[in-house]
Amino acid sequence: MNSSDALVFKKLSKKYNTPKKVQKYLSKLKYNKKPTMRSAIETWRHQEAHCMEGAFLAAAILEPLGYPPLVLSFESIDLLEHVIFIYKKNNRWGAIGCSRDQGIKGRKPVFKTILELTKSYFEPYIDKTGKITAYQKANLDDTQADWRFSKRNVWKSENYLLNLPHIKFKSSKKRYLEIKKRYLKYGPMKPKSYWQY
Repeated sequence: MNSSDALVFKKLSKKYNTPKKVQKYLSKLKYNKKPTMRSAIETWRHQEAHCMEGAFLAAAILEPLGYPPLVLSFESIDLLEHVIFIYKKNNRWGAIGCSRDQGIKGRKPVFKTILELTKSYFEPYIDKTGKITAYQKANLDDTQADWRFSKRNVWKSENYLLNLPHIKFKSSKKRYLEIKKRYLKYGPMKPKSYWQY
């Protein structure tokens, strides 16, 4: 890291000084389909991100404002995991997410528990192959990787989350099949009031 890199996030935190503003900024970035795991600074330089890279960038922007670098990891039956940045405001959980699907981007801070927040992603997560099976909260610093400033891919952070024990998410098979049937007929669900994208 050099001093100019550190200044980048200080400047970004002044411009995007709320989770809502950070979510809107991330939603304007190009979605990264490449097999990369760029740090926050490299994600900012390339102006493109997938979910994990978006979580890195959101965490780095909001960290100077006092938000800890927390993420929520979802496991899915199709092995396409999803990671979002999470935060607390007025003792309620919210989220910032990077995705091609609006339904699994951010959430307004209205959820009392991590489980409630996870439940808000259950229905929009379902498509032809996806279904949340487990979830877990983590601090990016526990990955022991330089997710903020590394010039190289930080696969160590991803591997940490992949190996982290997750909490099983219980759901009704009947409800899952009903939602999937509706998705196949009508496409993605309509936006909810608590979505933020």
